[in-house]
Amino acid sequence: MPSIKNLQPASPWVELQATQKDWDAADPALLKTMLTQMHLVRAFEETVLVLAGQKLINGPAHSSIGQEGGAVGSIMGLTAADQINGSHRGHHQFLAKALGFVSPSGFDPTAEFSDDVRTVLRRGLAEICGLADGYCGGRGGSMHLQWIEAGAMGTNAIVGGAVPFAAGFAWSSKQAKTDAVSVSYFGDGAMNIGSVLESLNLASAWDLPVCFFVENNRYAVSTTVEEATGEPRLSARALGFNIASWRVDGMDPLAVHLAMGEALQHMRAGKGPTMIEANVYRYFHQNGPFPGSAFGYREKAEETEWRERDPLRMVESHLLRRKLISEEEVTELRAKVKKVMADVSNNLLEADPAGQGTQRFRPELWPDPSLIDTGIRGDLSEFTGVDFKEAKDFAGKTVTKKFVDVVAAVMGRRMEQDDSIVVMGEDVHKMSGGPRGATKGLKDAFPDRVLGTPISEAGFTGLAGGMALDGRYRPVVELMYADFIWVAADQIFNQIGKARHMFGGKHDMPLVMRIKIGTRTGYGSQHSMDPAGIMNTSVGWRIAAPSTALDYIGMMNSSLRCNDPVAVLEHDSDLYKTSFDVPETDLDFYIPIGSAAVRREGKAVTIITYLAMVQQSLDAVEAAGIDAEVIDLRWLDAASIDWDTIGESIRKTNNVLLVEQGSHGTSYGAWLSDEIQRRFFDWLDSPIARVTGAESSPSISKVLEKAAIADTDTVIASLTELFGARKGVK
Repeated sequence: MPSIKNLQPASPWVELQATQKDWDAADPALLKTMLTQMHLVRAFEETVLVLAGQKLINGPAHSSIGQEGGAVGSIMGLTAADQINGSHRGHHQFLAKALGFVSPSGFDPTAEFSDDVRTVLRRGLAEICGLADGYCGGRGGSMHLQWIEAGAMGTNAIVGGAVPFAAGFAWSSKQAKTDAVSVSYFGDGAMNIGSVLESLNLASAWDLPVCFFVENNRYAVSTTVEEATGEPRLSARALGFNIASWRVDGMDPLAVHLAMGEALQHMRAGKGPTMIEANVYRYFHQNGPFPGSAFGYREKAEETEWRERDPLRMVESHLLRRKLISEEEVTELRAKVKKVMADVSNNLLEADPAGQGTQRFRPELWPDPSLIDTGIRGDLSEFTGVDFKEAKDFAGKTVTKKFVDVVAAVMGRRMEQDDSIVVMGEDVHKMSGGPRGATKGLKDAFPDRVLGTPISEAGFTGLAGGMALDGRYRPVVELMYADFIWVAADQIFNQIGKARHMFGGKHDMPLVMRIKIGTRTGYGSQHSMDPAGIMNTSVGWRIAAPSTALDYIGMMNSSLRCNDPVAVLEHDSDLYKTSFDVPETDLDFYIPIGSAAVRREGKAVTIITYLAMVQQSLDAVEAAGIDAEVIDLRWLDAASIDWDTIGESIRKTNNVLLVEQGSHGTSYGAWLSDEIQRRFFDWLDSPIARVTGAESSPSISKVLEKAAIADTDTVIASLTELFGARKGVK
């Protein structure tokens, strides 16, 4: 018979309940503040549902009525330096953090509300209504509320999507040697999302002061917890990551407050992350002013049972029992919060002249539609006074270096001069700079700013996004292969790329993502894509594609100075091992964002290309004997295309050939072709021609890999097809 030993979890997992003694011992000021904040949140949410019922709110209205106790109870112990983020149902958390920020000394339920409190309510409601005075200028609406100054870092429409960012906030606070923490609020549905579990793992591995606060309201829309998982006690998940965990009745605000107090003590003492599972109940459906029973997935008896456990009534009962408030004062508080919300709402509305007895938002309160694209990215004012250079500007001594060695060298130089730069990725801290040596020497020189990550692209990419949003550090993420953008797609496209614009265009997102392109390495279909076309489909990213080592220096320097997220594309076998002449000592120059380079002048056709296909296009032109002009795009995103250089060339040659290496299906050139035709159609003598790889992804077989990827021979064939019958063109 085998020997059996029962194993014990390495971290505590407890259920906390507030006792009568706890209520008796609670500071009266704490309980009064708690009650007032919950009443404000309740009245705010009721106003939202009224407006939603009148169809004045565009999109969903995810009310938090019933769940106020979890938010207020947990946030009252936080400081202004502590940061929170949340999910689509986050009005209550946002308001609790904002109200605590403007009234740090608490609330007296008998006092009038300050102008600052009224401003929070007004701007919060305006945001949910999509109005210009909202915290995000009306761009966020119900699901995207942010006020960075108050530590409310943003709620999120993607289930679980905000959680990795909170780990980034926590990393920044720890690295800055503060005792501040972050709290990420999410629901039971998010507990099954991969990026959430990746974040739990990263936070535990790196001892990050982040609290994963699970609002278990038992329903992900209509799917119950029991249907979704074999362990409905969701805080049990923390045990698998060695994270201390509390389970608490979320309808008891004092119990939540006590649990958060213990979690804060744990995190501020440097003991790593925590999890709190608060069992709560939303009184209404997933969104809108109807109960869940109206849709048939909940019983009315269940809803009645939970309504009898209303957190507002619980706090009121203890205040009344302790004679800290009177029945009359409770009634007056309720009337007062309803009046202030009525005032706030009425100030946004007027009679609708088009409908009898209906209302509309005052037209002057809407955002200016002409500003829709403002704030997608920054204005590059951070480059004012910068010393820009091109290859022709260097007259000093040069040395010959491999491209990959320059990658490591310029990063080392920037990290030496800028303590905010942090490098992270799989194996970047070992093997003499990772699998290819691109981070060689960095870990030894900067041990606390070179982070070897687990294999969890969504987790560490999102963590870097949180660092960028926080603003104290400038993360550099390495993706080992370009295909892994799909693994981290939500964080790259929905979170990092959209964050600036979605939250009003007021904050920076300084992040660099180094993406290695693995063509011609024999790694096959899942490690060989060119990501340029995919990266360009989502707004917010700038895309750098250096084809020489000298360009890499200047473009990486610009990428690290830029306050937008920048994807830097790096060819592995086609560029890493190639040697180039670079300045012997100057690693500090910049190449301006939005500048292409003419690598060869010509009159017959304009070849537009990037990365390794620049040299292959040059080789093809010489072999074909065609007088082509070859333009190296260098910057690929829509905002950074050098249309002046492209236009000047097209007006001279009147023909265009777009050359890229990657798959036809994810072609960058398809978008570029459309733009060129719309801008320069009158100057074209023939349809735009394109060179791409095959429809298929590259295969492992060497001959099939070659067949799938465009190369010099492919460009020669295209040039021959274009000009073979026109012998006079040279």
